[in-house]
Formats: sequence, C-alpha cells, structure tokens
Amino acid sequence: MALERTRVAARTAVRSAPRLHFLISVEQTYFRKGFGLRGEIQGALTDDYHSAVVDEVRARGYSVTVGDLTVRLAQEFGFCYGVDRAVEYAYETRAKFPDKRIHLVGEIIHNPHVNAKLEDMGIAILARSPSGDFDFSHVTANDVVILPAFGVTRDDFERLRAMGAVLVDTTCGSVLNVWKRVESYARDGFTAVIHGKYQHEETKATASQVSQFPGGRYLVVRDMAEARLVCDFIERGSGADELQRRFAAASSSGFDPARDLERVGIANQTTMLSSESLAIAAEIRRAMTARHGAAALGEHFRSFDTICSATQDRQDAVLRLLQDSVEVVVVVGGYNSSNTNHLAALCAERVPTYHVQDAGCIVPESGTIRHKPVGTQQETEVSGWLTPGAHVVGVTAGASTPNNKVGEAISRIFATRGLELAAALAPGAPVSGNRVS
Repeated sequence: MALERTRVAARTAVRSAPRLHFLISVEQTYFRKGFGLRGEIQGALTDDYHSAVVDEVRARGYSVTVGDLTVRLAQEFGFCYGVDRAVEYAYETRAKFPDKRIHLVGEIIHNPHVNAKLEDMGIAILARSPSGDFDFSHVTANDVVILPAFGVTRDDFERLRAMGAVLVDTTCGSVLNVWKRVESYARDGFTAVIHGKYQHEETKATASQVSQFPGGRYLVVRDMAEARLVCDFIERGSGADELQRRFAAASSSGFDPARDLERVGIANQTTMLSSESLAIAAEIRRAMTARHGAAALGEHFRSFDTICSATQDRQDAVLRLLQDSVEVVVVVGGYNSSNTNHLAALCAERVPTYHVQDAGCIVPESGTIRHKPVGTQQETEVSGWLTPGAHVVGVTAGASTPNNKVGEAISRIFATRGLELAAALAPGAPVSGNRVS
C-alpha cells in the first residue's frame, strides 16, 4: 500500500472485502494493512513490552525455581497475533502521521497499560457519551482515527467515513471471520444467535453486521442459562413476552421470537469460553431438531466454528498448567478483558486464583495482593495470599497482556516469598537463587 494519501472514488459492492463492504463510496484513504514501518517502531515496541524474565522462563521450559518456590508459566499466554498487530499498527500510525491529531475509538485492547502508552504518545481515546454512543464531535476531516482490535459498529464506521477522517482499521482477522458468518446468516434469512456479552465492543460490532440486509436479526445470549431460555421457546413456543423482556437490550429492534427463532445461525464473541460456545451451539441444535425434525434441520439451523484459535490455545494451555501440580494461580490482565476473565474462571474451579490487572497489584513488602475475585466486578485486597505451604504457583495472562507485565508479576511473586529472581536468572547463576535478607 502506498504511504502517501490517495483519493479513491469507487463504488463498493455489499459483499466485497470484510470492511470495505461497509462503504457505498470510498472517497478518502482507508488503511487496513499498516504502513510498512515496523523497522521504525520495533525499538519502541521492545522498550515498552518486552520482558527478559519471560524469555528466560521460556528458555527454562516455562518453569523457574528459586529457593522453595517454583513458578510455572502457561505455554500459551499474553499477546495474541491480533493484539500484536493492532498495537503495532497504532505505533505505525503515530510514526506515519507525526503532526496530525490521532484519535482511538475506545480502547485498542482491554489492557490499561497499553492504552496508557498510546495516550502518552498523543493518541486521544474517544469515550462514549451518556447516550452510549461514541462522541465523535471533536473529529475533523484532517484527523486520523484508529479503529480498535474489537472493530466498531457499522453505524460508527459510517459516521466516521462521513466526517472524512483517515481511518486505520486494526480489527482482528478472527473477528472479521465471525462478521462474515453473521452476514451470511442475515443474507439468507437466518437470525444470528451470538454467544457473547451484549455490552462488549466486539459483540456490538458483530451484531451490527446484520443491519446491512433487510430483515437482518440478532439475539445475544451470555451463557448456557440464557441459551436454555431460548431453547425452551423454540421447543414449546410459549413465553414470547418474557423472552422479549429478558433480551430487550440484547436483540435487534422489533425482535419477535415466534418469527425470528424459526431459522437461526450460531456465532460467538471470539473471547468467550470456547467449551461453553460449543455447548450452547449443541443445545440450540438439539432444540431445533426437536422442533423441526432431523430431516429439516438444515433449513432451520446453521452453526460454524468461529472460536478464535488464540483464545482456544490459551484456555487449553491453562488447563494443562492446572494438571502440573500448581497450588495457586495468578492471572494477569485487564479486569474488563473477557478472555482474561474466562482464564481466571477456569483456574478458580481447581485452585485459589488471583486475577490481577497489573503486576503492581502484587505488593511484596506487605505480602498483599489486589485482585478481582471471579464472578465479581470489584477489586479487593487480601494479605497472606502466598501461604508458606504453597510451593508451586502457576502464571498465565490474557491475550491483551504484554510480556513485561507478566515478567514483573513473576518477579513480584518471588519477592513476596522473600526471594530474588533477578540473581537467579543471571547467566551462570544457580537456579535455586538466594533468599533476600
């Protein structure tokens, strides 16, 4: 892609490339593949997110022991490809447009450290107005706007295009794959049933894809309990009013269960618990089979695997970690990160688990840890979390957590026990390390 701004006048078909199909007329530059400036920004990325501690722990087989304490790191953790790419494009955007005002629609990913870094670079984060819509009142045609890894709704995209700003689209490829599936459902007259959190940026963007087709409909179910309410209606046909009340904020305008649950297609927010997404798809398939019969199932039900491979890999890795004699797990990642919350939930089923937003939540001097207990929304502080009897601590991190925060967390875990990790990881040092006096 040429680095200079170009002016393109082109009619775009509805079924064209995943993002460009939004456009009726493309009149200004739209970037989706970066600017080829990785060499210029690599040093800054390394300074901001690299961790020598993580490199060394990986080199030692994802496990390090100092004194009487062992920390085991999940073999898949932290930045996934989509997040890596989004952050890289944001840095490239700053390098490409050093003198322009740059805005970011919401957070680029759900990690406070990364978003703060972008703000330090002069990238302004656009917040939502009291109505719930993003406030674009400060955006002008001379500005640059970065679209986050979650994507944005069709309405937000069209609003920004109408303003004439240059757009840099970092939407994750896995999210685009879900969009394509949802579009195909709407095009063929199927209601998209999305396993996700209706207030999450990604799910809002995914659900909005149905609006490009007349009669496009969606319904968002958060968990199996909500999915079973939908299945009860499919099988029995009763309780439509209650269903409409329950999903008023999580369904398309004018949603009519009797009409819109006749033909359904399953999709999911890419960061949801993969096992639950698969189970929900199976449950709805069962209900549709009971209602319409196996022979007619294809006319009423569609389901395709839209689970993000990175999300699946991190969930599989943490399950393997839990089988490796860990007694406590620390999960590092933003409190509003869906995939990080699901990692914490998986761990909490087996062992004491502490979901920390940042390594700074672990305070060795006082032996305390600030964390968000699974299933809650509030951070709490506890002392004595690393008991003398605990000898193996597992560590993992969400897909939006940079390595430096993982490395810092590992160091602070050892320091809580009074152990110095840095000396133990120095070249030629014994792995056992030394107790800090």
